[in-house]
Amino acid sequence: MSHSSSDSEEDPIVRLSDILTVAAQYEKGKIKPNKTTPRHTANATFLTRVSLFQGDITAMEVDSIVNAANRSLLGGGGVDGAIHSAGLTEFSFFIGCLLKSSGTATTRRMQVSFTHPTFPRLIRAKGETLGGCDTGGAKITKAYKLPSKHIIHAVGPVYSRSDVENRAKQLASCYKTSLDIAVENGLKHIAFPSISTGIYGYPIVDATHIALETVHQFCESEHGGKLDRIIFVVWSNKDKEVYETLIPEYFPLEEESTTNEPAEQQPVSEELSQLPDAPEEAS
Repeated sequence: MSHSSSDSEEDPIVRLSDILTVAAQYEKGKIKPNKTTPRHTANATFLTRVSLFQGDITAMEVDSIVNAANRSLLGGGGVDGAIHSAGLTEFSFFIGCLLKSSGTATTRRMQVSFTHPTFPRLIRAKGETLGGCDTGGAKITKAYKLPSKHIIHAVGPVYSRSDVENRAKQLASCYKTSLDIAVENGLKHIAFPSISTGIYGYPIVDATHIALETVHQFCESEHGGKLDRIIFVVWSNKDKEVYETLIPEYFPLEEESTTNEPAEQQPVSEELSQLPDAPEEAS
């Protein structure tokens, strides 16, 4: 599909090669080690598999992006209204809270994608009526006209101070289930928004701790090497700063090893240098 120069400048496709790994961000000084004791041992391989990206998740040309959905997987207004107006009563994405941004570029792309004349026919042909999803769960569909290949719809919890422990488990389950689904479907990349931190009110710091810990546990698991890239996508500068601050706790930079370097020779004091040599043993 061709774009005018103004469209391509305003609404570019984000390719995997455009997204720096955490290792590269450390190298460029975008993420800096902090003084907090890391929660995990440094692993250089993990740093090449995890990324932090600020921008539009719907523009990403990767194997899968995650949509923060509600339990019905049905929305109400905004982009979802455009989907319903196209006659998609059997199937609808709760895509409105995918980003906290209300940018026209994102809205326009989603409208083009989901109101495309072939979209209802593709859905009915595939039989992809999802039928809702429990909180903490996720389901996968094709992404159709979006740059990504698939969308994984994860149902995050509504934050509650009276039920913090349970909501934390549900949020962790969103990330774990999405990662498992990606592996089961042979995908190599997955991009996460900050699930539940928008209209569902989950505090960004708490949610980021959960996201990073769950992803680290996945990286350590037997399936960890099956995904080439796990991307945390943020929109605001505030959220970006939270991730940049917390990433070193979960994915610390490996300290330079000095094991093989010769020990520095300590200078001999004048007093010691004047001591007589040890007597030779008699033969």
